[in-house]
Amino acid sequence: MRKYFMLVVLLLLASGLGASPALSGERGAVFTAPLEGTVGVSMEVFAAGVLARAAEEGAGLLVFTMDTPGGLVSSMRAMTAAILDSPVPVVVWVSPEGARAASAGAFILQAAHIAAMAPGTNVGAAQPVMASGQDAPEEDMKKKITNDLAAHMRSLSQLRRRNPDLAERMVTNSVSLTAEEALAGGLTDLVAPSLESLLTAVNGRSVLMKGEERVVSFDPSLVVELSMSPRERVLQFISSPDIAYMLLSAGILMIVLEVLSPGGFVLGTAGAVMVLLGAFGLRMLPFNWAGVVLLVAGIGVLVLDLMVGGMGVLSLFGLASLVTGGLILFRAPGGELLNVSMSVIGGMSLAFGIFFIGALFLVVRSHGRRPVSGVEGMIGRRAVVVEELDPDGMVSCHGEMWRARGVGGAVFARGEEVVVSDMEGFTLLVRDSAREGTPEAYIESVKEV
Repeated sequence: MRKYFMLVVLLLLASGLGASPALSGERGAVFTAPLEGTVGVSMEVFAAGVLARAAEEGAGLLVFTMDTPGGLVSSMRAMTAAILDSPVPVVVWVSPEGARAASAGAFILQAAHIAAMAPGTNVGAAQPVMASGQDAPEEDMKKKITNDLAAHMRSLSQLRRRNPDLAERMVTNSVSLTAEEALAGGLTDLVAPSLESLLTAVNGRSVLMKGEERVVSFDPSLVVELSMSPRERVLQFISSPDIAYMLLSAGILMIVLEVLSPGGFVLGTAGAVMVLLGAFGLRMLPFNWAGVVLLVAGIGVLVLDLMVGGMGVLSLFGLASLVTGGLILFRAPGGELLNVSMSVIGGMSLAFGIFFIGALFLVVRSHGRRPVSGVEGMIGRRAVVVEELDPDGMVSCHGEMWRARGVGGAVFARGEEVVVSDMEGFTLLVRDSAREGTPEAYIESVKEV
């Protein structure tokens, strides 16, 4: 009986050692994770994983450091829903100095249990725009999208007991505020220049979680820093509209050049990899097939103009197609920067223009050179007799052995230098190089004609 009692005690002790801090009454650690770049599928998946881990390990607080220009509405809604459902208090801290929580980022900031900003940061400009960078295509549709997102922003602000009117104006009027202005307007809860000052201000604060008041309590000496894995970083990188556009454009160009001028498949392989990466980035963004077609057509027209030696109207159409394709490559309402930036479009178009102008210059210059193959390429070349020509024999021309015959039955001894004047099949017709350019040689060439 005593053995059974000891076994039960050991099991209870073991279960107590394995309990999470939240269940054991201990103060949990502080988890921190960055939310940087475009709000998209990759950021959504990363944030969901961080929230799940913080809940599983009984964290006392989760701090998201944010710096985003905006992103997809669908990903923003998924992230705000996950934060609202989190059993761990969540702080969204716009940091470091110079960072912003624009567009979709403003919604995520309002969803946090505690909204904080560092000095020198800003929030707002959450008016819905098309991912191509333009307003919604129709006034009625734009109004519906704006009203829907304004209601979502207002509900988040009311839930967190902030200023819903000012929050709504970020959507309807694209209001943008500094950290100090947001705090004074009741849009955020505090301004903190560092993580240490943030934790000091937050510890012991009361927050509303699922309708119940809860005091935030954690151990500030236990800070667990989470970051994206290499795979997640790559996905976040290629899901940027600018990067996807550059990968697709450069990759398509490489593949076209490989097809036109095979060179060991190195260029084609690199192009295929770039196109695949760009296509994967498109898969994570609401892309427009018309934009993809315009990109391919633009590069095709540029290559066609190069092949026909034009560099005129066709090239202008090709560059215009590249620019238009970049402008309409992405669509659907989202963040203010869910489009290819004009600097990237202009830079890529300029690079393509310089490349094709340079290639055309080389082609035109090569047309003015003396031919290096065929009959035209052989005429005028000097050769050395290696087997006496009487009148037939062998000569060495341009490092190759050729059958040769002296013009007019001329005889040449071994070692003499001759000049190719014509070809008959694979036999070179040669004359004395010493007479090249003399009146006699000219008379002989006229007779041959």
